[in-house]
Amino acid sequence: MNFSNILNEIEKIDPEVFERTSQRRHVLKSFGSKVAVAALPFALGSLFKKSYGQSTNSIIEVLNFALTLEYLEAKFYKTAVEESPGLLPAGAATGAITTIATHESQHVTFLQTAIAGAGGVAVTSPTFDFTAGGLFPDVFTNYATFLAVAQAFEDTGVRAYKGQAGFLMSDNAVLTAALNIHSVEARHASHIRQMRKANNQGDVKPWITGNQSGIASTAVQPVYDGEENTTQATIQITGINGTDVSSDAASESFDEPLTKEQVMAIVDPFIT
Repeated sequence: MNFSNILNEIEKIDPEVFERTSQRRHVLKSFGSKVAVAALPFALGSLFKKSYGQSTNSIIEVLNFALTLEYLEAKFYKTAVEESPGLLPAGAATGAITTIATHESQHVTFLQTAIAGAGGVAVTSPTFDFTAGGLFPDVFTNYATFLAVAQAFEDTGVRAYKGQAGFLMSDNAVLTAALNIHSVEARHASHIRQMRKANNQGDVKPWITGNQSGIASTAVQPVYDGEENTTQATIQITGINGTDVSSDAASESFDEPLTKEQVMAIVDPFIT
């Protein structure tokens, strides 16, 4: 993340932002060359708080919503790596899940720091039941079940971040940070799907086709409902301009957003 570029984007959206805080040169001098990467969320949050005051409330709500999802994923992967001996095959599989666990933990820290920097209070982590009340009783003893639940979580995360992006468009720096996390979640989703295919869990593609989950449980279907959409920006992609684009190919081209309410309904069975 280039801090100077972030300031450029902020200034495009709000040319008076630095008049309300301090001169751009002073901001660059104070932040640009001295602030460590780990401190950037706090620095940005402080800038937004000083510039926009109470208007940051809606953004803090979105960040806290994202934080709840990151708590879920971070705890899920931490449990798999640190508390579930024999679950993960040695080698590449353990390495991949360990890396994803590290990413999710970093996302938690980033969001907590950004919220604090903006003057907000980060929500605390809920208590989780990754069996979803018994729907996935062997989630930490059966590798196939673990990967299936991981796929559902990652696909949910991708759609959730897309669903909240519109609420962050007033602050390009926050939007950029959120979409950076979104891109990481998308890579996680693709890799988990490839791990499922390598584990002989069907012909799993790196992306979603239609509203197909590829998981033998109707419990995860809400994660995929709506992904069968083939219209984008009022344009029907299927057969566009006389081409042979199929409905499957059209649906694969875009991830559909989920609302906060839809996401919370999906993860509610995993929260005690």
